[in-house]
Amino acid sequence: MRLIAFVPLLALLALVVVSVVLLTREGERDRFTEGMVGQPAPTYALARLGGGEMVTSDDRRGRAYVINLFASWCTPCRAEHPQLMALRRQGVDIVGVAYKDRPEASAAFLEELGNPFTDVALDPDGRFGLEVGVTGVPETVVVGADGAIRAAYRGPLTEEAVRDVILPALR
Repeated sequence: MRLIAFVPLLALLALVVVSVVLLTREGERDRFTEGMVGQPAPTYALARLGGGEMVTSDDRRGRAYVINLFASWCTPCRAEHPQLMALRRQGVDIVGVAYKDRPEASAAFLEELGNPFTDVALDPDGRFGLEVGVTGVPETVVVGADGAIRAAYRGPLTEEAVRDVILPALR
């Protein structure tokens, strides 16, 4: 009879163990990211923040560039912002994609922190994010001059990520 008292505790412990295992399975995400590299980047025509002509993949045909998915509500996006500003100062062409964000919130975010993007596109329903395999923001994709994905980086950019992943993929 006393053992029955421990059943809820054992069930909770089992749930915690399963949760930890599932949350720390980096290999699944890494395999997905690696699977994108070498594949053709999706074609797109997205509404431009502030209006005007659409932001399209055709605009950059034959040139290497970076796509960064961000959102004003994303705390890690604030953390990576200085790295994006540094890339821009180096002349890197960066397309910002406001992922599942309100246009006015995205505009305020960029007004506050500075705008590192050559163009800012809107992805209010997350469809473009699905096409590039986004699992959450921020995420950064390097598209080569040949139109193929050369690198995909999940999470906030760091100096090391820019040096070891982004810049080599742009060359």
